[in-house]
Amino acid sequence: MVRIVNYTEATHYIEEIPKFTTKNPPEHTKELLRRMGNPQKGMKIIHVAGTNGKGSVCAYLNSMLMKGGYSCGLFTSPHLIRINERYMINGESVSDDLFLEAFDGTKKVVDAYIAEGSDHPSYFEMLFLMGMYIFRKRQVDYVILETGLGGRLDATNVVENPLACIITSISRDHTEYLGDTILEIAGEKAGIIKPGVPVIYDGHRKDAAEVIAVRAEELHSPAFALCPEMYTLRTNTREGITFEFRYDGEPPVTLKIPYIAAYQMMNASLAYFTMRNLKRIHGIPAEVLIQGIEETVWPCRMETVLPGVIIDGAHNEDGVARFVETARHFAKENEITILFSAVSDKRYPDMIREIAKGIRPDRVVTTQISGERVVPAGELAQLFEQAGCREVQAEPEVAKAFESAYAGKKEGMLFCVGSLYLAGELKEYINRRKP
Repeated sequence: MVRIVNYTEATHYIEEIPKFTTKNPPEHTKELLRRMGNPQKGMKIIHVAGTNGKGSVCAYLNSMLMKGGYSCGLFTSPHLIRINERYMINGESVSDDLFLEAFDGTKKVVDAYIAEGSDHPSYFEMLFLMGMYIFRKRQVDYVILETGLGGRLDATNVVENPLACIITSISRDHTEYLGDTILEIAGEKAGIIKPGVPVIYDGHRKDAAEVIAVRAEELHSPAFALCPEMYTLRTNTREGITFEFRYDGEPPVTLKIPYIAAYQMMNASLAYFTMRNLKRIHGIPAEVLIQGIEETVWPCRMETVLPGVIIDGAHNEDGVARFVETARHFAKENEITILFSAVSDKRYPDMIREIAKGIRPDRVVTTQISGERVVPAGELAQLFEQAGCREVQAEPEVAKAFESAYAGKKEGMLFCVGSLYLAGELKEYINRRKP
């Protein structure tokens, strides 16, 4: 077996995994966890699935638990800059040393299993196993698990007794894995529901909500749907959103979120709704939960990184539709510049048409991210021109594209959108350029 001696070699090994293995059934993950001593046993876990908003919901949960005085482990994907970002302990990425220790400990178990004739874990499966090692090592009070793709067959779904399951908004994405219809995708997401475990879910789409409700009833799981009438917008400025949340005849509470996207009201409400349902377990007062919501940090999800500069990782049709809703609100009083890139396996022509039609940006700069799934900046620019945008520039180099877009925004607003990979590259560059 290959001997890994440092962090760089470990990350390289992990990134190469997709080249020599495929997805394994849940039994494969369960057996590896068993050989690792079942580190997930006894953990207080909140399990989150959905198409959009999973990461944001996880971030709100994490912030509320930390504000309540608990230590918290957070497992999310994808990472933006460094793979360590997938493992957060009390709001900080794990160290390279702990990452390497988890890799080494997990790989020893994997190597022994392979020697017996089994298959290598998939990329995401390996990362999940390492996460369980890390959270056991650090003995955190709570663990928040975000699924990768889907739910039913996701590696994280081997967790048997979570405190709660959350299902965020559902739309068409990764159809090659999850199905072509909303009902099929909802069925895959509902696969995380466990017998008797409460499920808190987005009830906006009646077709998807019905699938979830039926599955919850089959498993005798208490089900709580978040409906639009449960939250009401009060203010939406460049500094963030204030809204009211109400539930089950209780007095409404005022929640503040440091984000400008209206859809974040739903994500914050799902997280707050969950914590209220788990009050008997964590005991955190409502006023502390409210503070946790307000202090949430979640990079590149409608994040203001410089005055008037917002980075959003919207990378599918539904995510872009929600982005357009936000940008349109600010376009009423501001000139709008768009910096855009996308990867080849997304429906980027549809995304571009949605942005062009919905926002009518004053200017557009297209660029291209590194990697095998690159879409040339020139091709993206041409699509924006075909969609009716007049001032369009193609700049393949991300840093130069940003500087051009930033200079062009003047007193208006610059939205950087289209891919989480673009978001990651921009965050890294902006962090370097700040004085």
